[in-house]
Amino acid sequence: MSRIFKPISDLRKEKRRARSLFRIKIAVSLLVCLILFYVLISYSGHWLVKDDSFEHVTWAVILDGQSGDLERSDFAADLVRNGKVDSILVLGRRVFRDKSNADFYAEDLEDVAGMDPGILYVFRHDDPSTVEEAVSVVPWFKRKNVRDTVLLLTSAPATRRAAFLFNKLSGGSPVFITADLHSWRFNADGWIFEREARKSWLREWLAYLNAKWEMLGVDSLSATSRPVRSPEPWKTPEVSVPRVKVKTEKLMSIKETIALQDSAAKAEVAESQKEFPADRMDSSSKKQE
Repeated sequence: MSRIFKPISDLRKEKRRARSLFRIKIAVSLLVCLILFYVLISYSGHWLVKDDSFEHVTWAVILDGQSGDLERSDFAADLVRNGKVDSILVLGRRVFRDKSNADFYAEDLEDVAGMDPGILYVFRHDDPSTVEEAVSVVPWFKRKNVRDTVLLLTSAPATRRAAFLFNKLSGGSPVFITADLHSWRFNADGWIFEREARKSWLREWLAYLNAKWEMLGVDSLSATSRPVRSPEPWKTPEVSVPRVKVKTEKLMSIKETIALQDSAAKAEVAESQKEFPADRMDSSSKKQE
């Protein structure tokens, strides 16, 4: 019988080995899944950022939505100083009755960055999204017959989506490229460890998928596909300074002030003596006696 059936101790050892091997396989599988997940998530952050290399472009387009640091304006100004950009087109939504973000951006480029107003153009609009901005601007570039590459400046995680939308609607003429601003707000290497960067990652992935869905079956725009609004050359706003007339008075010395007070007191005494002569005072005193 011992030759037919294995001892119970051997069966128990085999079961323990099988359980241990199963646990090892589970642990290795989980570790591999975690590594693949981390690699995939890290790559997805880099994939959102589309950083094209270029030597020179005629136009740089600053899309609306930059932060209070104006990182896109600073990046465009550096490109102009290095001779890589000729003109800057500033887009901005209306925020007041007759003021838009484009006015504030252009004014900062002129006053703070020291840009020549002759290279600045503003496009004031009420477009709520990037695709609406593309629909407004692309026909103007086509009518202007811009054949050179156009640089789009937007947030780092939105670069691939912006390039897709503009190139889809332009049909490749002109070609729109993007650049990574290298802002601290989104780091493609360590975005997963920062709360705001994680929000930007999730928001941009959803926006990119939505853009792909919206562009299904959409043809490119032409120069006459819709009424074309042209950007306006930036003009420095004239500030009217009101004229205020200031009355100046000469300061008096202490000696002059005392003399003036003495003369005023003497004048009051003389005035009182005129109203009450000395003979009246004497007669009134005699009656009292």
